[in-house]
Amino acid sequence: METMAHNRTLGRSGIDVSPLGFGCWAIGGEWQSTDGQPLGWGKVDDDESVHAIRRALDLGVTFFDTADAYGTGHSERVLGRALGKHRGDVVVATKWGNVFDERTRIREGQDDSPEHVRRALTASLQRLNTDHIDLYQLHISDADPERAVQLRDVCEELVREGLIRAYAWSTDDPDRAAVFAEGPHCAAVQHRLNILQDAPELLALCAESDLASINRSPLAMGLLAGKHTAGRALDDGDIRNAPPAWLPGFIANAGADPVWLRRVDALRSLLTSDGRTLVQGALAWIWARSPRTIPIPGFRTVAQAEENAGAIAKGPLTAGQMADIDRILGR
Repeated sequence: METMAHNRTLGRSGIDVSPLGFGCWAIGGEWQSTDGQPLGWGKVDDDESVHAIRRALDLGVTFFDTADAYGTGHSERVLGRALGKHRGDVVVATKWGNVFDERTRIREGQDDSPEHVRRALTASLQRLNTDHIDLYQLHISDADPERAVQLRDVCEELVREGLIRAYAWSTDDPDRAAVFAEGPHCAAVQHRLNILQDAPELLALCAESDLASINRSPLAMGLLAGKHTAGRALDDGDIRNAPPAWLPGFIANAGADPVWLRRVDALRSLLTSDGRTLVQGALAWIWARSPRTIPIPGFRTVAQAEENAGAIAKGPLTAGQMADIDRILGR
């Protein structure tokens, strides 16, 4: 069985990272939109989050992805606290574009102006307790492409000033991602990718433009963690209990969609072969999908951190297993 012995590179930046990153959305805790829509994953224990991040470091994880909006600043603060003196040993990615009130924990809207980039960066540096961001990402997935050209130019200035090392766009639109890709210090595109939701056009763009493919929702918002049952509602503070249009696989106040759960069940025995857990099999699929992929599963506990990081030693799925999966899913 092939194992994952080597790190991956953030595209043309030359920045080395572990093949797996940790996504820090969930550890931001509860926050919401102005109309009361939950935007977090429910309640969280900050001490447990800190222990989980430090456990990940022990297990060789060197890449952490957050955003200023997650928990309206709280995720960045927790990550900064957890990293402490280890900041120099890791690669930190965060995002800008949302406007929020830390006090009320409400996201108030978006700001795609070039002026906002600097304001947001200054605040993120403070919360993360660092003097630079390794990968700075635009968090407005549908931003206007012409405005994005200006934002790309601002990012190039920030690179020259040493405030960021590289930048990216978090978007599922290949045409938009291509706008940022034209910048010399663009290193990646962050996009959704999991065994149930492939992204061939974005992976092709990453290959053509020498970018890393940073994969959010690698576990399909938890469906591939194997803990969900149909008809079981989630907490009120969990975004999956009142899913927005961009979040398939869940039904309002009714938990996981049975159709999606059946797909997971059909894949279960294949993904859990070779001693993997379902989570580890889902991550192994992503690594086998492209040598540029860096999945960033979320976590809230030390146990989840250990399970996620445990996938690294087992490496990617084989070509035969990948073909079997396509057959099962009718692809």
